[in-house]
Amino acid sequence: MEAFWAFMAGIGLFLIIKYGIGGFFILNQNERAVKTVFGKAQRVEGKTTLDDPVSEGLNETERKRYTYPLVRVIKPGGPYFKMPWEKVYKVSVATETVNMAYDPENPRANHNNRILDAVTKDQLNIGLSGQIRYRVADNNLYAYLFGVKNPIAYVMGYFVSVLRERIANFEGKALEADEGAPESDIALTVQGISINDLRKNLRDLNDHMDRECSVSAARYGTVLEASLITGIDPPEEVESALAAINTAHNQVSSDISLAQASADQRIVESKRAVEIETLKAQGEIETLEKLSTQLFDLKKQGGKEALDVYVRNVKLALLNQTTRIVRRQKQ
Repeated sequence: MEAFWAFMAGIGLFLIIKYGIGGFFILNQNERAVKTVFGKAQRVEGKTTLDDPVSEGLNETERKRYTYPLVRVIKPGGPYFKMPWEKVYKVSVATETVNMAYDPENPRANHNNRILDAVTKDQLNIGLSGQIRYRVADNNLYAYLFGVKNPIAYVMGYFVSVLRERIANFEGKALEADEGAPESDIALTVQGISINDLRKNLRDLNDHMDRECSVSAARYGTVLEASLITGIDPPEEVESALAAINTAHNQVSSDISLAQASADQRIVESKRAVEIETLKAQGEIETLEKLSTQLFDLKKQGGKEALDVYVRNVKLALLNQTTRIVRRQKQ
């Protein structure tokens, strides 16, 4: 009998330690938790993700498909307590960074998760490298914990499909030429779809990916915070051709810049010469105007005789400076 009661006491002590003391838990600052009761998550009564801003970017078809119940989220802190029939699911909401070629289900895919292949509109097979930042959406934990089996695999698959679709349909933007631009400048604004256009528009490509993947939180409970495509590499057989094209383009751009600089310098010199000649002409006009005023005053004060004397003196001064005089004989 004593052995029986000792056995029962041991079982009771085990249950107290396991479900009593072991029922307490705490959450760190970067953690959130959801509690289930007999396998069912504690929900916000009558609320779904359609009532939350997380679903604002979904279209009508997606709103019907990606509708999840809102669950009660346990915030950081504690200690909290759970009953034996309850289970706590902890998740980290810290931002994580992975290679955009990362495949969580196949480590050998995409060149060992290093480079992502894509095909451009002109049938050029290119390799993309870069990173994406993501975190768990704490306002849609149901989708992350219970909606999909492997959320990051779904998110990466969605990201890759959107990126490849964008690459396959990408066309370079035609630059808007100024009204007074020469024909040589307008010739450089040709629209294209080559790898050079992709490299020149990396920022637009990253912005497009951010916009298109903004619904991942509503779909899979994972927020894609940013995508950063850092490299676009062509096949080896066309690398040298692209290098030659870029070199020629840079040389043409350099020649055009030098020609424009020389033309601008000549224009500035011409404007300066015109200003100098204009100032000279204005100075001569002012001199003649002052002389006219002085002669008028001289005639007014001394009469015609004083004016004749002034003219005679001017002629004498001019005769002193002459070396030869040509006189015309009267017939």
